[in-house]
Amino acid sequence: MATDIIMPQMGESIVEGTITKWLKKPGDKVQRDEPLFEISTDKVDAEIPAPASGVLQDIKVTEGTTVQVNTVVGTIAGDGEAVAPAKSTQATAPAEKKVTPPAKPAPVAEVTKPSQDEEDDQARSSPLVRKMAHEHNIDLAQVEGSGLGGRITKQDILDFLEKGEEKGAGKSAAAAPSRTASAPAPAPRSAPPVELPGDVVPLTRMRKIIAERMIESRHTSAHVHCMFQVDLTRIVNLRNKLKNSFEQRHGVRLTFMPFFVRSAIIALRQYPIINASLFDNNIHYHSNVNVGIAVALDWGLIVPVLKNAEELNFLGLQRSITDIGARARGKKLKPEEVEGSTFTITNPGQFGAVFGLPIINQPNSAILGIGGIMKVPLVTTDSEGVDSIAIRSVVHLTLGYDHRLIDGAVADQFMAFLKKTMENWSEEVG
Repeated sequence: MATDIIMPQMGESIVEGTITKWLKKPGDKVQRDEPLFEISTDKVDAEIPAPASGVLQDIKVTEGTTVQVNTVVGTIAGDGEAVAPAKSTQATAPAEKKVTPPAKPAPVAEVTKPSQDEEDDQARSSPLVRKMAHEHNIDLAQVEGSGLGGRITKQDILDFLEKGEEKGAGKSAAAAPSRTASAPAPAPRSAPPVELPGDVVPLTRMRKIIAERMIESRHTSAHVHCMFQVDLTRIVNLRNKLKNSFEQRHGVRLTFMPFFVRSAIIALRQYPIINASLFDNNIHYHSNVNVGIAVALDWGLIVPVLKNAEELNFLGLQRSITDIGARARGKKLKPEEVEGSTFTITNPGQFGAVFGLPIINQPNSAILGIGGIMKVPLVTTDSEGVDSIAIRSVVHLTLGYDHRLIDGAVADQFMAFLKKTMENWSEEVG
């Protein structure tokens, strides 16, 4: 008997997913739990295992197509069953939609249909969409949904805000706290201003989500950056001394990242406003430190989260950092593992950057950028006040912070405390 392959629900708020790649073709043998296809959702990219062993009978949903969860996307024939010729991939997936839908008309202020009650709004939107609507004072009944069955997506909310600004339509867009009439967001170009030779490649789902979130963050937070130079010589020497024995004892490489994470946790406990979030004109001081760590992928960027990181010792931090990095690159993360961060760390220095000016990861109020570690001649002062020049290992750390919530003096004090913690590192490494 054939087994249906369904689009899984990767999280409570996820209602659809895009098939980005089939790893098998019709007629191929498959083993239960081996990777069968890859999907992309609003939260994560993931490999989906085969639900049974047998032969891939047919593929009902093609690559690049978005369908609702629980949609049948293919079938597996049992061992010994005759495999029917592959059928049309589109006819059996009525709920699917293409990644690049036709342009929809701009929303208008007057709505001919009756207002939807709260139950209708919840049926047509995800918790994220309802949160955005609440933050921007938007009546969801006025928003035209482009998702499956008229479901309202995050992009529909962003489009509604932008079109509302352009036309001055309705109080919903005018009252949005994160937009300003003096500096509206420029509309994306639909085509280059002049014809130029080259290839045109559609954005991947992950690239679209990254683009949306970066623009959203710029429109939400008042970004300011401060940068400190840190003498990392003590930590560099300690790591060089212990890295071989550390790996032999614990089976994991000793990297620099847990030094930065642990130092940031200590500093965040001293300056809790850096670990806070701003919601509806209220400051939410988070009880725990949930550190998001940006991981660069060949196909984009993802920020898995170390929950309750303040409870981990140094070895626990190193193991957790190694684990989430490996699973991010292997498309093994769960949606809940990329949610709930209170502070984010990104490391452009691994590619040689001296420093970066990172964009805040919403709803965080700050993000720490780590530059490359370099040996430079540096003026040092001994205990007797005598200056000398020595070769030291230094790093430039940049704090991007939301000036609506964090004053420059507090940001500088936080960074000064972080600098002091790292330059005078005294914790056991293990």
